[in-house]
Amino acid sequence: MNAAIVRRTVSAVTARAHSYYALHTARRLLIYALLLLVSVFTIFPFVWMVSTSFKSAGTIFALPPQLIPDKLFQPGMFDNYTEVLYRYDFVRYTANSFFVSTMTGIGQVFTASLAGFAFARMRFRGRNALFAILLLTAFFPTEVTIIPEFLLGARVFHPILQPIGGWMNTFAPLIVPSFMVGSFGTFLMREFFSTIPLELEEAAIIDGASVFQIFRSVYLPLSLPSVTTLFLLSFINNWNELLRPVLYIRSRELYTVTLGLTTFKGEFESAWNLLLAGSVIAILPLLIIYVFAQRYIVQGIATTGLRG
Repeated sequence: MNAAIVRRTVSAVTARAHSYYALHTARRLLIYALLLLVSVFTIFPFVWMVSTSFKSAGTIFALPPQLIPDKLFQPGMFDNYTEVLYRYDFVRYTANSFFVSTMTGIGQVFTASLAGFAFARMRFRGRNALFAILLLTAFFPTEVTIIPEFLLGARVFHPILQPIGGWMNTFAPLIVPSFMVGSFGTFLMREFFSTIPLELEEAAIIDGASVFQIFRSVYLPLSLPSVTTLFLLSFINNWNELLRPVLYIRSRELYTVTLGLTTFKGEFESAWNLLLAGSVIAILPLLIIYVFAQRYIVQGIATTGLRG
């Protein structure tokens, strides 16, 4: 009698286990199918862009659409890229974008780390109110502030920078705003600095370190993941910037990559094969940077705001 009860119990437990396993497997398959579908929709525009960059102008709008480009593994396969890089001077445009994006990343790291340290560790009247006001500026898009910024640069910075070329048609208006305190960078650095044990700061004070020495020798070395994250995000954001280059840059030798892409679009027609080849050239550096730096970005975001 007891053996029969045990067998029925084992059978019931086994059946429930199989049912649970089947349900769990079906759920995982559904999740993977949805992720695969989202991945296809996400990746397909990039695949189409790369494919079109190897097509001749006459086959881009062919019906039915052709995913396999007509120039693939044919003579002149890289003609579009050669024309973009040398005839349209995209080598210079890419170098300009690297310079501007690197300088803006350095500017954001410099000012945001100092501001984040001040808001995280220094005590002064109105600190929380000032930080709240700074965060509120994140709700205002660039399009709202670009006109006051333009007037400020023309009336204040232009006379100051006149001996070295002025403000307009230089890299200055693309770089200088990033040396102002940014809300996102300050928030990121403040939250990370808040996680650093206070005992390290107290030990540095006992050793006679000043406030800036504590920031430079204690906080900054420990914040490498957040600093790298802030630099890379600022680099990517300014690499993709178009509004400021359109407003301030007139000389072709100062064009950035995004501004250079606009040269392929005309009033009545566009060189789509060259435009998409240029887009691949513009995106490729960002992909390479992200592949090699993604662990720093993930680590910087994941550790921000965690206390312990």
